[in-house]
Amino acid sequence: MSWFSLTPVEIEALKLSLWVSGWAVAVSLPFGVLAAWMLARLKFPGKSVLDGLIHLPLVLPPVVVGYLLLVLFGSRGFLGQWLHKAFGITIIFTWKGAALASAVMAFPLLVRAVRLSIESVDRGLEAAARTLGAGPLRVFFTVTLPLMIPGVIAGGILAFARSLGEFGATITFVSNIQGETQTLPLALYTLTQVPGGEWAAMRLCIIAVVLGMAALVASEFLARRYAARMEG
Repeated sequence: MSWFSLTPVEIEALKLSLWVSGWAVAVSLPFGVLAAWMLARLKFPGKSVLDGLIHLPLVLPPVVVGYLLLVLFGSRGFLGQWLHKAFGITIIFTWKGAALASAVMAFPLLVRAVRLSIESVDRGLEAAARTLGAGPLRVFFTVTLPLMIPGVIAGGILAFARSLGEFGATITFVSNIQGETQTLPLALYTLTQVPGGEWAAMRLCIIAVVLGMAALVASEFLARRYAARMEG
């Protein structure tokens, strides 16, 4: 086997990371757009508190976030018990829990990128659409959303990249179970604890760097391309 040939365990961790990150972004994107729009366009009591709560995962240790998720969604947690009894859904120690942890940690980056994009939209265009008889929803979907798409793209890809690298909250909330919750960072950590696992850990490290760089480049490229198309 060549130096860069991945083992079945490493391939499994890579596939699981992509699966978990994809679901984390897909589930959090609508909520991220809504939260960003509320922060950018609305004035309401407690707005600063909501803003702080959304960005709290950026300043909290990931282990703290993972522990809070464990308290809420664990087998004895209020939300965890309710989901299990009402829908038969178990979050803890599953890939769903890993996706939830990744989504929570990446959510602030998603909201921040989308919010900046919304704030750059000319409000005069929205006002003009309203004077022509368009309702709030039609204004959003026909004027605001098309103009903020670059931010949505950038935020989605940044959230995906952040999800790929999530470690602390994931291992605290759903542990490190091979084939179920062992994502790429967790597999890399495991290999660093095994004698002779240095080269395998280096392979996963290189893959993580390549995926992260690819996500950043893709985010910039797609955002610029869409912006150029809108200007054209």
